[in-house]
Amino acid sequence: MTSQDTDQPTKELLKNANNFGMSEAQINIVVQDKVPALGDSSARFVTKENDRFVLITKPHGHGDVHHLLHRSKIAEKLLNDGFKYLLFFQDTNALVLNSILPALGVSERKGYIMNSICVPRVAKEAAGAIVALSKENNSSLICNVEYNQLDSLLRATVSPEGDVNDPQTGYSPYPGNTNNIVFELSSYVKIIDGADKGVVPEFVNPKYKDKSRTVFTKPTRLECMMQDFPLLVAKEMPEMADKIGFTSFEKWLSFSPVKNSLEAGRRASESGVPPNTASSAEADFYRQSVKKLQAFSKLKVKGDPTRHEFGGVDFEFGPKLILSPNFALTCQDIKKKISGKIKISSTSTALISGENVEIKSLHLEGSLIIVSKDDSVLTVDNLTVLNKGYFPENLPSSGTFSEADKVRGFVMRKMEDHTIEVNEKGKWTVDGSGKPSREK
Repeated sequence: MTSQDTDQPTKELLKNANNFGMSEAQINIVVQDKVPALGDSSARFVTKENDRFVLITKPHGHGDVHHLLHRSKIAEKLLNDGFKYLLFFQDTNALVLNSILPALGVSERKGYIMNSICVPRVAKEAAGAIVALSKENNSSLICNVEYNQLDSLLRATVSPEGDVNDPQTGYSPYPGNTNNIVFELSSYVKIIDGADKGVVPEFVNPKYKDKSRTVFTKPTRLECMMQDFPLLVAKEMPEMADKIGFTSFEKWLSFSPVKNSLEAGRRASESGVPPNTASSAEADFYRQSVKKLQAFSKLKVKGDPTRHEFGGVDFEFGPKLILSPNFALTCQDIKKKISGKIKISSTSTALISGENVEIKSLHLEGSLIIVSKDDSVLTVDNLTVLNKGYFPENLPSSGTFSEADKVRGFVMRKMEDHTIEVNEKGKWTVDGSGKPSREK
């Protein structure tokens, strides 16, 4: 889903990236409409300063996606094409890819028509929470409550203390909603084809100019959120409300969004909450690769992570590991393809790509790149790589930098690396020499 502002840039990005490997038939784009901006509590429309006959408009919120999938018939087409589930995910959170398959399995086993992917949440954390709202007739609905409403809701109902941590776990009893949702497609289509046509309830969240609470500091909007879909379930298919659930994952595995600038990230860090910058998310991405290898292989890391500060954002870098999906997508892949001992220094960098790569023994202090075409088989055994490696550095005060470097606040200085690349069919081995040789 794009907006009128992002539609053309998104299409250009897809074209320049060759659709990231997808065919045109795999991509459907729906454009979100804008709504008139509101200037005060009487909901007066706001016009442009230089033309009072032109309204100021704003996006309506990501809840529009349900109506757009109804209006475009895309959801119905997917169902008719044999698809069983539909996943909504936030494109700023790369780690969600780790939780998709497990959440899908939970949905299938539990028969969920809606399954929200969640993470542990500290009380008062600025993140929506998943709760069960119960009525006097004992019916209940699992849904999202925004963080700015949760504490007062709890104080008025089940918890006089409000939103507080469980002393046993150190977390709030109400998990954090990551806005990544798995829907069972047949039920989803029935609901969005109902009386409301997929239109979820709207709300307004203005900032008031003074204590009179009548005039806004700036024009606001009516908006809607996709996670409010349970309200449609309760109306269109109340008999299925007990099939709404959630699946909670550890944060390091499934949640590290990129939503803040370096300045906003610095302020967040000073307040004791994750910075959620491009730099911190990149470090978390490397970290989850290391933790997965430590859990399912014989990886040993030499040394402690190093602390860095870029653009005022402080975080840690351990080994910078990238495991291509064609190398290891699941835990079983890791167990199968990394069968021996691996020792890596905390400052090392490694990229491993190739469906048929197996690592039996590796000692790395520096940077290593392994790339093997899918029709070749490559075994790495008894390999030691020692070089100067890659190191992150602050952006120099002068020079030309990519937009990615500006956003992340640093550049990766590539001092030295060792590259192993196999492009031909056959069985290949890399040993202590560091060079691939074809097996006879």
